[in-house]
Formats: sequence, C-alpha cells, structure tokens
Amino acid sequence: MEKIKNALLILIGCAIMGLAYAMFLIPHHFVPGGISGIAMIANYFAGLPVGALIMVLNIPVFLLGLKTMGKKYVVNSLAGMVVSSVFIDLFHEVLKLPSATGNPVLASIYGGVMLGVGLGIVFRGRASTGGSDIIGMVLSKYTGMSLGYGIMVTDFLVISASGLALRSLEAPLYGYIVLFLSTKVIDMILEGWNYSKLVIITSTRVDEIADFIVRGLDRSGTALRSRSLYLNREGEIILTVIHRKQLADLRRFIKKADPEAFVIINDTYDVLGKGFKSHLIT
Repeated sequence: MEKIKNALLILIGCAIMGLAYAMFLIPHHFVPGGISGIAMIANYFAGLPVGALIMVLNIPVFLLGLKTMGKKYVVNSLAGMVVSSVFIDLFHEVLKLPSATGNPVLASIYGGVMLGVGLGIVFRGRASTGGSDIIGMVLSKYTGMSLGYGIMVTDFLVISASGLALRSLEAPLYGYIVLFLSTKVIDMILEGWNYSKLVIITSTRVDEIADFIVRGLDRSGTALRSRSLYLNREGEIILTVIHRKQLADLRRFIKKADPEAFVIINDTYDVLGKGFKSHLIT
C-alpha cells in the first residue's frame, strides 16, 4: 500500500512539473537551474525535446551519484527524473500545450509555484528528480560545504549561464524568481501549511499559566525543573505547543498574569500527538 501511495505521489508531482515547464518555463526560456536548466538552454539552440535532453544529461550525474551516494538513492531519483522528463515532453512536444500567459512576470511566478508544488509532492513520494540534488550532495561530500549551499551554487551558476547563452539580462533575473518561489513552496509542501507554535515560558506564576493552557486553550504541556543563572533561583519552565491561532490569547494572558515572564516562541512544522495532525513524510 505504501509503495502504491508513493508511486501515485510521484506521478502526480511529475505531471504538475511537466505542466509548469510546458505552460510557463519553456515558452519564456526561464531556466530554473540544475540539469533541467542546461537542457532548456540546449533546447533553445538545438530545438531538441527538453525531457529527452534532461535524461541524456543526467546519465553522467547519476553515474557519479551511484559511486558517491549509493544505489538506493540513485534508483529513487532515477524514477522521478524519467517520469518527470516524459511528462515534460508529453505536454510540450506531443500535446503542444500553449503558453498559459504572455506576461513574463506571471509566467515566472506561476511557473515557480507549480514547479515547487510538483517537486514537493515528488519528495513526499520518497523520490527526487536528480540533477542539482545529486551534484549538491557530491559537492557537500568532497568540499565540506552544506547540502543546501551546494545545490544553491549549482543552480545559481546554471541560471547565470542562461543569461550569457541567451544574451539577455532579464532571463536569469526571472530564473532567480522561479528558483526562489519553487524552493519556498517545496518547504511548505514538506513542512506543512498549518504550522504550530512551540512556546517556552519562564515565570513565577507557572501554576496560573499552566491552568490557562490546559483549561483555556485545551492544550497540554510539560513543566521542567529549572534554575535561573542570573538569580540562581530554582523554578519551573513550561514547554507547550499550541495552534498559531491560539498564540494571541496565550500572550495576552501571560502579559496580564506575569508581565515579567520570559517567553520564547518558535515555529514548529510537525507535531506528533493528540490534537495535532502530522505532516511527516512516511
């Protein structure tokens, strides 16, 4: 059942990616980075199908990844790469879908969002589309730079090269918009839309605040023993996770109950437990 679910996610994600390329990115020559970006530059000059070029250009990348990252990761990435490439050529070369808009700003925005949605769904299906992912991992392994930085460097170089190849200053600027938006949307797909708030509270009115959290907000939490480094005084810290809509009520109550309370608030994107729906990739 899990394999069927992942396969469906990969198909849906790759189909959305194919639409993003066919309807927004390829008609406007907006390069999103990675191997697909190199394929789009080659398509501009040679007129060869983008999807087919992606598969050919990925051959040395996957061979490098097979040696560096292992068979399992490369096989999963290979599946996503092949399916997404097929959908790109199906929509652009076979069905010849028209460009959705002649406005380059709208094309970069909607192309970036759709690409991010598609990639995010593919990632949730435990696959990837290869390209800069693998290159970033190789750079990370052999140079010591972080994975995110390695992928960013790869995409930045490819997008910048598109400006030289197409002799256009605007092309890479739109490409950076596509890259930024797709990256942000991928994070939202993977981390979840309805993020919660992790709240850490240090106060002399712990009992009152704890009672409000349990009875007023219908949330739970944990009280931890603590010692103030500045005052060298024993006390308790409340650790709780609440829905973001409840944050204003909690802040208002804390300010009223103990104006001197010390409160730390962080976004948290995945919570396992009663009252919360997990967005973990399983």
